[in-house]
Amino acid sequence: MSQQSVQIDPLNSPHPVPWNWVLATLGAASFRNPSTEQVLDVAATVHYYRSQSLLSPDHRYAAYSRIQMHVHSEFYRSQVSSVLFLENLETGDLQAVTPASPLADNPFLREEAASGGNISIVIPISWSEQGDRLLARAFESLFGSDIASDYAVIVDRTFNRVNTVAPTTPYTHAVLLGWSSRYSTRALFRAGNLGDEEWPLWAVDAMGRTTQVEGDRPIIFGQPISNVWMGPQMQH
Repeated sequence: MSQQSVQIDPLNSPHPVPWNWVLATLGAASFRNPSTEQVLDVAATVHYYRSQSLLSPDHRYAAYSRIQMHVHSEFYRSQVSSVLFLENLETGDLQAVTPASPLADNPFLREEAASGGNISIVIPISWSEQGDRLLARAFESLFGSDIASDYAVIVDRTFNRVNTVAPTTPYTHAVLLGWSSRYSTRALFRAGNLGDEEWPLWAVDAMGRTTQVEGDRPIIFGQPISNVWMGPQMQH
Protein backbone atom coordinates (compact mmCIF):
# COMPACT_ATOMS: atom_id res chain seq x y z
CA MET A 1 0.00 0.00 0.00
CA SER A 2 1.50 3.37 -0.93
CA GLN A 3 1.45 6.27 1.46
CA GLN A 4 -0.88 9.07 0.45
CA SER A 5 0.84 12.38 -0.30
CA VAL A 6 -1.49 14.42 1.90
CA GLN A 7 -1.78 13.25 5.50
CA ILE A 8 -4.97 13.97 7.39
CA ASP A 9 -5.02 14.16 11.16
CA PRO A 10 -7.94 13.97 13.63
CA LEU A 11 -6.68 17.06 15.50
CA ASN A 12 -5.21 18.89 12.50
CA SER A 13 -1.78 18.50 14.10
CA PRO A 14 1.39 19.82 12.43
CA HIS A 15 2.82 16.36 13.21
CA PRO A 16 0.16 14.04 11.74
CA VAL A 17 -0.28 10.45 12.86
CA PRO A 18 -0.86 7.88 10.05
CA TRP A 19 -4.61 8.34 10.14
CA ASN A 20 -4.89 7.65 6.41
CA TRP A 21 -3.53 4.17 7.09
CA VAL A 22 -5.96 3.58 9.97
CA LEU A 23 -8.96 4.52 7.82
CA ALA A 24 -7.65 2.63 4.79
CA THR A 25 -7.09 -0.50 6.89
CA LEU A 26 -10.64 -0.40 8.20
CA GLY A 27 -12.02 0.36 4.75
CA ALA A 28 -10.09 -2.43 3.05
CA ALA A 29 -11.22 -4.96 5.65
CA SER A 30 -14.83 -3.91 5.15
CA PHE A 31 -14.53 -4.08 1.37
CA ARG A 32 -12.93 -7.51 1.29
CA ASN A 33 -15.29 -9.02 3.85
CA PRO A 34 -18.96 -8.33 3.09
CA SER A 35 -20.27 -11.25 5.17
CA THR A 36 -20.12 -11.49 8.94
CA GLU A 37 -18.23 -14.76 8.84
CA GLN A 38 -15.44 -13.30 6.71
CA VAL A 39 -15.23 -10.19 8.86
CA LEU A 40 -14.52 -12.39 11.86
CA ASP A 41 -11.62 -13.93 9.96
CA VAL A 42 -10.11 -10.49 9.33
CA ALA A 43 -10.62 -9.60 12.99
CA ALA A 44 -7.99 -12.20 13.84
CA THR A 45 -5.33 -10.34 11.84
CA VAL A 46 -2.97 -7.62 13.05
CA HIS A 47 -1.79 -4.83 10.77
CA TYR A 48 1.49 -2.96 11.27
CA TYR A 49 2.85 0.44 10.32
CA ARG A 50 6.32 1.89 10.87
CA SER A 51 6.84 5.64 11.13
CA GLN A 52 9.70 7.49 9.50
CA SER A 53 12.87 7.78 11.58
CA LEU A 54 13.93 10.97 13.35
CA LEU A 55 17.70 11.43 13.47
CA SER A 56 19.15 13.24 16.50
CA PRO A 57 21.15 16.46 15.93
CA ASP A 58 24.43 14.67 16.74
CA HIS A 59 23.50 11.82 14.33
CA ARG A 60 24.06 9.25 17.08
CA TYR A 61 20.46 8.18 17.62
CA ALA A 62 17.36 7.53 15.56
CA ALA A 63 13.81 7.27 16.87
CA TYR A 64 10.80 5.68 15.21
CA SER A 65 7.59 3.95 16.21
CA ARG A 66 5.85 0.74 15.25
CA ILE A 67 2.08 0.92 15.26
CA GLN A 68 -0.18 -2.11 15.31
CA MET A 69 -3.88 -2.32 14.63
CA HIS A 70 -6.25 -5.12 15.59
CA VAL A 71 -9.30 -5.03 13.33
CA HIS A 72 -12.43 -6.19 15.14
CA SER A 73 -15.60 -7.51 13.50
CA GLU A 74 -17.36 -4.57 15.18
CA PHE A 75 -15.09 -1.87 13.82
CA TYR A 76 -15.67 0.55 16.70
CA ARG A 77 -14.00 -2.05 18.94
CA SER A 78 -10.82 -2.17 16.85
CA GLN A 79 -7.65 -1.22 18.70
CA VAL A 80 -4.53 0.73 17.76
CA SER A 81 -1.39 0.67 19.92
CA SER A 82 2.25 1.53 19.38
CA VAL A 83 5.80 1.18 20.67
CA LEU A 84 8.51 3.84 20.42
CA PHE A 85 12.06 2.75 19.56
CA LEU A 86 15.36 4.54 20.20
CA GLU A 87 18.27 3.14 18.22
CA ASN A 88 21.93 3.84 19.02
CA LEU A 89 23.40 4.10 15.53
CA GLU A 90 26.96 3.55 16.80
CA THR A 91 26.33 0.34 18.74
CA GLY A 92 23.09 -0.90 17.20
CA ASP A 93 21.45 -1.10 20.63
CA LEU A 94 17.68 -0.70 20.51
CA GLN A 95 15.54 0.61 23.38
CA ALA A 96 11.79 0.00 23.27
CA VAL A 97 9.53 2.47 25.07
CA THR A 98 5.85 1.72 25.69
CA PRO A 99 4.39 4.99 27.01
CA ALA A 100 1.50 5.17 29.43
CA SER A 101 -1.97 5.34 27.89
CA PRO A 102 -3.66 8.05 29.97
CA LEU A 103 -6.99 7.85 28.18
CA ALA A 104 -7.36 4.10 28.74
CA ASP A 105 -6.39 4.60 32.40
CA ASN A 106 -8.85 7.47 32.92
CA PRO A 107 -11.33 6.36 35.65
CA PHE A 108 -14.09 8.47 34.06
CA LEU A 109 -13.70 6.59 30.78
CA ARG A 110 -13.11 3.13 32.23
CA GLU A 111 -16.33 1.65 30.85
CA GLU A 112 -15.72 2.99 27.32
CA ALA A 113 -12.08 1.87 27.38
CA ALA A 114 -12.98 -1.59 28.65
CA SER A 115 -15.27 -2.18 25.65
CA GLY A 116 -12.34 -1.74 23.27
CA GLY A 117 -11.92 0.84 20.56
CA ASN A 118 -8.81 2.35 22.16
CA ILE A 119 -6.45 4.34 19.94
CA SER A 120 -2.95 5.12 21.19
CA ILE A 121 -0.51 6.27 18.50
CA VAL A 122 2.96 7.48 19.43
CA ILE A 123 5.28 9.16 16.94
CA PRO A 124 8.60 10.99 17.54
CA ILE A 125 8.49 14.68 16.63
CA SER A 126 11.66 16.27 18.05
CA TRP A 127 14.95 15.70 19.80
CA SER A 128 16.40 18.24 22.19
CA GLU A 129 19.16 20.42 20.75
CA GLN A 130 21.78 18.28 22.55
CA GLY A 131 20.11 15.01 21.58
CA ASP A 132 19.73 13.87 25.21
CA ARG A 133 15.92 14.04 25.25
CA LEU A 134 13.24 12.94 22.82
CA LEU A 135 9.77 14.45 22.47
CA ALA A 136 7.05 12.21 21.04
CA ARG A 137 3.41 12.87 20.31
CA ALA A 138 0.96 10.43 21.89
CA PHE A 139 -2.43 10.73 20.21
CA GLU A 140 -5.17 9.12 22.31
CA SER A 141 -8.74 8.53 21.24
CA LEU A 142 -11.64 6.09 21.17
CA PHE A 143 -13.23 4.78 17.98
CA GLY A 144 -16.77 6.03 17.46
CA SER A 145 -16.42 9.03 19.79
CA ASP A 146 -15.33 12.67 19.72
CA ILE A 147 -12.86 11.99 22.55
CA ALA A 148 -9.36 12.76 21.26
CA SER A 149 -6.33 14.57 22.62
CA ASP A 150 -2.53 14.69 22.58
CA TYR A 151 -0.06 13.88 25.31
CA ALA A 152 3.67 14.53 25.32
CA VAL A 153 6.06 11.64 25.88
CA ILE A 154 9.41 12.96 27.10
CA VAL A 155 12.24 10.41 27.04
CA ASP A 156 15.33 11.46 29.01
CA ARG A 157 18.25 9.29 27.88
CA THR A 158 20.62 10.65 30.56
CA PHE A 159 18.45 9.50 33.46
CA ASN A 160 16.67 6.69 31.58
CA ARG A 161 13.32 8.25 32.44
CA VAL A 162 10.04 8.41 30.50
CA ASN A 163 7.22 10.82 31.39
CA THR A 164 3.82 11.18 29.73
CA VAL A 165 2.31 14.61 30.39
CA ALA A 166 -0.39 17.03 29.23
CA PRO A 167 -1.65 20.46 30.34
CA THR A 168 -3.35 20.41 33.73
CA THR A 169 -5.79 23.17 32.76
CA PRO A 170 -9.36 22.13 31.79
CA TYR A 171 -9.86 21.48 28.05
CA THR A 172 -11.51 19.04 25.66
CA HIS A 173 -8.66 18.75 23.15
CA ALA A 174 -4.92 19.41 23.28
CA VAL A 175 -2.47 19.46 20.36
CA LEU A 176 1.27 18.96 20.92
CA LEU A 177 3.30 21.43 18.85
CA GLY A 178 6.95 20.83 19.86
CA TRP A 179 9.36 22.14 22.46
CA SER A 180 8.64 25.55 23.96
CA SER A 181 10.94 28.31 22.71
CA ARG A 182 10.69 30.01 26.12
CA TYR A 183 11.29 26.90 28.23
CA SER A 184 13.59 24.56 26.34
CA THR A 185 12.82 21.51 28.51
CA ARG A 186 9.04 21.91 28.29
CA ALA A 187 6.55 20.65 25.73
CA LEU A 188 4.37 23.25 24.03
CA PHE A 189 0.64 22.56 23.61
CA ARG A 190 -2.33 24.35 22.14
CA ALA A 191 -5.35 23.35 24.22
CA GLY A 192 -8.95 24.44 24.53
CA ASN A 193 -12.58 23.52 24.12
CA LEU A 194 -14.53 22.83 20.94
CA GLY A 195 -16.32 26.00 19.85
CA ASP A 196 -13.77 28.37 21.37
CA GLU A 197 -12.27 30.74 18.79
CA GLU A 198 -8.79 30.78 20.32
CA TRP A 199 -6.97 28.07 22.20
CA PRO A 200 -4.25 29.23 24.63
CA LEU A 201 -0.67 27.94 24.51
CA TRP A 202 0.69 25.95 27.45
CA ALA A 203 4.23 24.88 28.32
CA VAL A 204 4.37 21.63 30.30
CA ASP A 205 7.45 20.18 31.98
CA ALA A 206 8.26 16.50 32.57
CA MET A 207 6.46 16.60 35.95
CA GLY A 208 3.29 18.03 34.44
CA ARG A 209 3.74 21.58 35.74
CA THR A 210 1.81 23.82 33.36
CA THR A 211 2.39 27.47 32.45
CA GLN A 212 0.39 29.61 30.01
CA VAL A 213 2.73 31.14 27.42
CA GLU A 214 1.15 33.69 25.09
CA GLY A 215 3.15 34.30 21.95
CA ASP A 216 5.35 31.22 22.41
CA ARG A 217 6.32 29.17 19.36
CA PRO A 218 7.33 25.54 18.89
CA ILE A 219 10.94 24.47 18.37
CA ILE A 220 11.82 21.25 16.55
CA PHE A 221 15.22 19.53 16.37
CA GLY A 222 16.21 16.46 14.38
CA GLN A 223 16.15 15.26 10.79
CA PRO A 224 13.24 13.14 9.50
CA ILE A 225 14.46 10.22 7.40
CA SER A 226 12.31 8.08 5.15
CA ASN A 227 13.48 4.57 4.34
CA VAL A 228 12.28 1.33 2.81
CA TRP A 229 10.87 0.15 6.15
CA MET A 230 8.58 3.16 6.52
CA GLY A 231 4.83 2.71 6.02
CA PRO A 232 2.47 -0.28 6.17
CA GLN A 233 4.06 -3.61 7.04
CA MET A 234 3.09 -7.21 6.41
CA GLN A 235 -0.06 -8.17 8.31
CA HIS A 236 -0.28 -11.30 10.48
